[in-house]
Amino acid sequence: MMADEEALADWLHLNQVAGIGPVTLRRLLAEFGLPARVLDASRAALTTLVGAEVAHAIGAAREDDASRERVATALAWQRLPGNHILTLEHPGYPAALLAVADPPPVLYLKGRLELLEGQAIAIVGSRNATRQGQQDASAFARALSDAGFTIVSGLALGIDAAAHRGGLAGAASTIAVVGTGADIVYPARNRELAHAIAERGLIVSEVPLGVRPLAANFPRRNRIISGLARGVLVVEAALKSGSLITARQAAEQGREVFAIPGSIHSPVARGCHALIRQGAKLVETAQDVLEELGMQGADAAAPSAPPVTSIDPESQRVLDALGFDPLTVDALAVRLDMGPLELAPLLLKLELEGCLARLPGAQVQRLVR
Repeated sequence: MMADEEALADWLHLNQVAGIGPVTLRRLLAEFGLPARVLDASRAALTTLVGAEVAHAIGAAREDDASRERVATALAWQRLPGNHILTLEHPGYPAALLAVADPPPVLYLKGRLELLEGQAIAIVGSRNATRQGQQDASAFARALSDAGFTIVSGLALGIDAAAHRGGLAGAASTIAVVGTGADIVYPARNRELAHAIAERGLIVSEVPLGVRPLAANFPRRNRIISGLARGVLVVEAALKSGSLITARQAAEQGREVFAIPGSIHSPVARGCHALIRQGAKLVETAQDVLEELGMQGADAAAPSAPPVTSIDPESQRVLDALGFDPLTVDALAVRLDMGPLELAPLLLKLELEGCLARLPGAQVQRLVR
C-alpha cells in the first residue's frame, strides 16, 4: 500500500469507529493531529476525551477484521475511474464545507470532481410534489444552471429529482448529496437519474460505502446540501419536512434562503409561506434569485420559454373557470354550467397539451408553462 493510501486508510478506520461523529473527530484531530496519531494514541489519553468504550474501539480499529475489510473495499472503489474519496486534509476538499460547524471528515464522490469548485445553488422540496412544482423546479434549475450555478439537491423523489434533471439540462450540471453509500441508489425509481448524474454530474456522500437507507442519515446530509451552496431555494414543502431543515441550516450557515409561494389551499405551499414569514426571499423567477446573489447580465443566461400551443376559445374558457387552485371536476362543471360528459373531452385535451394535471380526489389543477 502506498503512503497516500496508508494515510487514507487511517482516515477511513477512524471515521467508521462507532461513537465518533464529525465534531468528536475534529476534537481528536485538534488534540493529537492526523488520524495516524489518533489511532496510535494511548488508551488513557483517548479516554479523557471520548470515554473508555470509544477509546477501546479506536485502539482496536486497525486490527478489527470488519473495519479492515471495509477499508480495503473503499480503497479498491476509489481506484475505479470517476470515484474519489476526499478527507479534511485533502487540497480538493470543498472550501464551502470547511466553513460549516461540522464538516464531514470523509467524502465519497462519484463523477465530475471539478463541480465542487464552482458556484452552486441548492433546490429542495417535497417528495409528494405537484406536477406544477416539479415543472417549476426543473425550469428554475435549468435557468440557474445555464447562468453558471451547479444545482445541488438530495436525489429524493419529487422536487429533488426535477431539480437534478433541470441542472443536467443546463450548462453547470448538478450535484446529488445522498444519505446512503455512494455506491447505493435510493430510491430505486431514481436509478436512471442517478446513473446520469454519476456520468455528467457528481454524487456526494459522507456515509461509508455499502450503507443502505437509514432514516437518521437523511436529515444529516441536509447540512451538506446547504453547505455546498450559496443559497437554498425551496419550491414546495409541507410545514414539517426535511426541506425546512435544510433551509434552517442554510440560514445558520449564513446562506441565502429563497422560497416560491403557492396556493393558500395547498399543503405543500405552507412550508414555503412559513419560510417567507421568517425572512426568506419570495421569488417568482430564476432572475429574482440571480439578482439577489448579485449576478450581472443574468437575463441573457436564462433559457427562452418553449413555444406554447395556441388554445382554442372553448379550452380557454375551461382554464379561465378553473383558475390556478385545485378544483374538483364536479365543481368545475358547475362553474361552466356544463355536464360532466361534455367537460371530460375538454379536460383530456388540456391534459394532453400539458395545460392541466389531474390530482387525487377527482381534482384538476391548471399548469403554468
